[in-house]
Amino acid sequence: MRFDVVTLFPEFVAACAGFGVVGRAQERGLLSVHGWNPRDYAEGNYRRVDDRPFGGGPGMVMMIEPLRAAIAAARGADPRPAHVVYLSPQGRPLTQARVRELAARPRLLLLCGRYEGVDERLLAAEVDEEISIGDYVLSGGELPAAVVIDAVARLREGVLNDAESAVQDSFEDDPALGPGRLLDCPHYTRPPQHPLGDVPAVLLGGNHAEIARWRRMQALGRTWQRRPELLDEAALPAEDRRLLEAYRAALSADAGDPEP
Repeated sequence: MRFDVVTLFPEFVAACAGFGVVGRAQERGLLSVHGWNPRDYAEGNYRRVDDRPFGGGPGMVMMIEPLRAAIAAARGADPRPAHVVYLSPQGRPLTQARVRELAARPRLLLLCGRYEGVDERLLAAEVDEEISIGDYVLSGGELPAAVVIDAVARLREGVLNDAESAVQDSFEDDPALGPGRLLDCPHYTRPPQHPLGDVPAVLLGGNHAEIARWRRMQALGRTWQRRPELLDEAALPAEDRRLLEAYRAALSADAGDPEP
């Protein structure tokens, strides 16, 4: 898979993409990340990429031509069609379901804005969709672009050493509940005993059926506690309802409350 990023700070994006899962995937030739600086396509001695907004107001707006030329150069670097995404707080919220859809594409071209944003005419002419990573404002689109690259890359075949790692993540599709409904269960590693606490005994016993049941109960309980809006209890299968009730009973017992 190929990622092209139009940004005033290509070194920043390259640095983010050089570590961890994405960095290893690039080393193995499973994906590539390429930066395109619109300042390289700007005219004049000062290579201006922004100007004052019509109608007045604070800040500057990124101009059409440098961005349009950078996008054209990025498109022309590979014959495969590029899906162009503008990272913007006004965009469609990024969800795991949307990440899966993006991961099915051979190319993504990510446009990073700065200042007060990008001339709307450029967005209307060149951008396929706008994506937001949350209801807050950042200084530019580079961090959201890095988030998109990381989230999408790990779903590509061969990027993770164990494909089950992605399947078990929070917000991944749940066969019983539908798309992206449960948070992940807690995880533990060595040592089994520690001053901060012991690993739950069920994880040490080797009974895979009991381990799966415990993990399911923890995922249900954690979602109920932390993101209840994701959980429609009325739609839960009977076994999931029993597990959730067991989780609540254990929580009450730990807190010293009488069981319901």
